[in-house]
Amino acid sequence: MIDLHTHSTASDGSLSPAALVAKAADEGLGAVALTDHDCLDGLDEAKAAASSLGIRFIQGIEIEIAFEPGEFHMLGLDLHDIRRPLRDAAASLADSRERRNRAVLELFRDDGVELDYDELRAKAGAGMIGRPHIAAMLVEKRVVRNKQAAFDKYLAKGRPYYVRKACLDLADALRVVKDSGGLAFVAHPMSLFASWKRLRALFEEWKALGVDGIEAWHPTARLVDCQRLDAMAREFGFRVSAGSDFHGAVRPDRRLGYTAGKRTIGDEYLACLER
Repeated sequence: MIDLHTHSTASDGSLSPAALVAKAADEGLGAVALTDHDCLDGLDEAKAAASSLGIRFIQGIEIEIAFEPGEFHMLGLDLHDIRRPLRDAAASLADSRERRNRAVLELFRDDGVELDYDELRAKAGAGMIGRPHIAAMLVEKRVVRNKQAAFDKYLAKGRPYYVRKACLDLADALRVVKDSGGLAFVAHPMSLFASWKRLRALFEEWKALGVDGIEAWHPTARLVDCQRLDAMAREFGFRVSAGSDFHGAVRPDRRLGYTAGKRTIGDEYLACLER
């Protein structure tokens, strides 16, 4: 069992990079990738933990790509030699995320809902602040019943308190990932909210641009859709990956080593990293 899509406290997960790797080892995983949002900060810690525990560690990152109408995320996997262009891109995206968070709090403040940034920072700890942290604060202050309601009513794309953060163009994201020796995978394609007809056209476009693979298997997608994505990806000659998108306690429905339909992620998916 393996996992090619996880998050730690370096972005918006609830486990430190070392604790994440330890949990993966405890649960019998033979390999795990850390793919924090726009962030490389947890990789060294996770790599050291994996080395001590005898588990294969795959350096990664998840980058948001400019796209409409849905959300487009790209996984950079198996980063062999992380270089300055990727580090600079991650730092720029992190700065943009910080500005976005402050703008969201300002919108709430203008409407009479006081959300203190210092309190938000304390709750997020050493990692970056993301919309899930804002959602959790809205629950604590009884503005909404639960975090999903916070997104549905206020924070999701198209909702009144959504603020766009800077994203990379796909070509730029591909460039910086490949410059660091990585492979580029389109993450959870169903989040694009594209029709199957448009997805086919996008697959053709991505192939021409140099995208390496498709994360066909993701726990938020229906099993039938994952099967269709898998078949279409292979038809186009893409590598096929699978992940849990594990975040820990903040998203308890996602389990390390498991993907859509509660299926385990077998080590056969390591083939997508072969060079």
